[in-house]
Amino acid sequence: MKERFIIIILLSVFSFCTIKAQHSVAREWNEQLLEAIRSDFARPTIHARNLFHISAAMYDAWAAYVPTADTYFLGKNIDGYRIPFGKIILPENIKEAQEEAISFAAYRLIKSRFRRAPTPNSIVEKVDSLMYSLGYDIGNESTDYLCGPAELGNYIAQRIIGFGMQDGSNEINDYANEYYFPFNSPLLVTQAGNPNIINLDRWQPLEFNVFVDQSGNSNGERVPEFLSPEWGAVVPFSLNVNAAENKTRNGYTYRIFHDPGRPPTLETSTGTELDNLYKWGHTLVAIWSSHLDSDQSTLWDISPASLGNISSYPTDFSAYSDFYNLYEGGDNSQGHLLNPKTGLPYQPNVVKRSDYARVLAEFWADGPDSETPPGHWFTILNTVNDHPQLVKKIEGKGNVLDDLEWDVKTYFILGGAMHDAAIAAWGIKGWYDYVRPISAIRAMADFGQSSNIDLPSYHPDGLPLLPGYVELVESGDPLVGSSGQNIGKIKIFTWKGPRFVTDPEFEEAGVGWILAENWWPYQRPSFVTPPFAGYVSGHSTFSRAAAEVLTMVTGDSFFPGGIGEFYCPRNEFLVFEEGPSEDITLQWATYRDASDQCSLSRIWGGIHPPCDDIPGRLIGERVGIDAFNFALPYFSKVPEVIVPQETNVFPNPTPCGVTVHYVHEGDMMFQVYQSDGKLMMHENTTFVNNQTYIDLGNLSAGLYVLIFRNEEGEEVFKNKIILQ
Repeated sequence: MKERFIIIILLSVFSFCTIKAQHSVAREWNEQLLEAIRSDFARPTIHARNLFHISAAMYDAWAAYVPTADTYFLGKNIDGYRIPFGKIILPENIKEAQEEAISFAAYRLIKSRFRRAPTPNSIVEKVDSLMYSLGYDIGNESTDYLCGPAELGNYIAQRIIGFGMQDGSNEINDYANEYYFPFNSPLLVTQAGNPNIINLDRWQPLEFNVFVDQSGNSNGERVPEFLSPEWGAVVPFSLNVNAAENKTRNGYTYRIFHDPGRPPTLETSTGTELDNLYKWGHTLVAIWSSHLDSDQSTLWDISPASLGNISSYPTDFSAYSDFYNLYEGGDNSQGHLLNPKTGLPYQPNVVKRSDYARVLAEFWADGPDSETPPGHWFTILNTVNDHPQLVKKIEGKGNVLDDLEWDVKTYFILGGAMHDAAIAAWGIKGWYDYVRPISAIRAMADFGQSSNIDLPSYHPDGLPLLPGYVELVESGDPLVGSSGQNIGKIKIFTWKGPRFVTDPEFEEAGVGWILAENWWPYQRPSFVTPPFAGYVSGHSTFSRAAAEVLTMVTGDSFFPGGIGEFYCPRNEFLVFEEGPSEDITLQWATYRDASDQCSLSRIWGGIHPPCDDIPGRLIGERVGIDAFNFALPYFSKVPEVIVPQETNVFPNPTPCGVTVHYVHEGDMMFQVYQSDGKLMMHENTTFVNNQTYIDLGNLSAGLYVLIFRNEEGEEVFKNKIILQ
């Protein structure tokens, strides 16, 4: 298989990108998590949840040592699941404690969440190796969080693992569907047409010789199930559960956030506007596939001078034809007059439209080594974080944060947004259960044409005829067949499909006339289309939510330096077939521009009609903004004011040590005696903010007496302590 070069380059600082930056420990664990996702089955809902839970675990491990930060899981009741948490002593080196707690929390969670991955041992080897390199003892499995940061990390992981077993995801049964059952029987993708579909408005499973997911993994199944149709029931981050709608079908109640209403349907009995939009949208997908031929000479400027800067989106389906260009492709981008960071115009970036469309489709598809769409935006965030022009201030205001604080906070926000985007999008997917283009186009082709009742093969549910793109096979046509059996069938001028590619490393399918019953999306033949309903687009929802988060968290809608770039070398980047025919660099001025191009990629890729796209963008915008605003208060808790008594020792009994509150600053001597009077410890300790911590972990369980003495050796106070 062709090796893909996945290199995101911001500006043209090639030398910067080739130097390995010194990253925070949170970044190191995020990279481990992304690598684990790439090794697992491509399950965007599940990995959005993993990204959030592990990001929240790292945030809590950091926040537990910051009096002005509030924790998310620790000490909280999340949807009825309470995670108890008491006070911990602030160690002398807080950052070291945070790093250790973060490491143990992420390590335990990654091992737990990926235990059923295709190659779990390789994931374990990598996370073990990182723990060893950091100098941590993976044999320490204690969850007595008062004993130290390792124990705190273990405790956080243990409690989040427990939370995950009852959060509505059905993790305990490997996320299996409990109620959903597909309405349509499977489409055998290697056979022509779609003869067995019953309802062209409902999702249809696909049948393969062997299904291989977007990450290149297979469990041997021929008909993959709908992924996560009941995901709307999962406990969210910032989504308002009280504002959700509940709709019941077949005895199961689907929870829906940000309900966009039903998509266009094929209503032959009334001939409604939605019926026409259904045909228009799926036909647009087939027409855009005709752009995917490197022999075509159409050139586009794909620089931010021409693409991006969309000011508004249509809010009803009837306005979509003004937003999307049916024949030429693309949307009503305005472009940007100047780069606001340099004050100069963006330089033209003229490429073949065919190369642009194919690269766009494969880049945002995240294959074959996929971190899935939510993980893809973490890689973009990480690259932004490495840029020398990024100023690490939340909202671009306040103090500059160190790498660790910046990473745990931005991961926490982005993780929450990706988790909510998955819940919102898949709740809608499960309820509306909407058809994919491969099912709709092939089924309509089987019916015939719906444009002219006086022409052959008329059927009200057929494809509309469009000269040069959708036509009837007539006598003398190369597609008539050996005995004329295809006369009167529908043909499409489109990407010819994987049947025309013997070796994708050296060949491309090209574009031409094919029977519409054989239409394929621009994907691998072992994958074809994701195994879940189309409406709404998960890519559009994830990407717009992430774009809003990156815009708000950096305080800037533009990439650092005013441009983000992704370089794809000639005949090296594409995996589905050979290409691109020339070197090409994708470019975006803003995070929203990148998100918008991601949305278009799914149409060129044959995965979504426009009706799936725009609702996803609009929902993602709301999800991203809400997640950011929900997360922000966690960073500015009013610290608890502790009024020390003459002496206050807690916890008591204790598993490993005690925190001592006493009105004193600086050093003081203490002694620890057994109940029989034997002196066991005689040391100095330092009071900071009227408190100190006494480590008793080397003593056996039993009753002890703790005595503090002043500089003259006089007894100041004493307490009995029970060591468990």
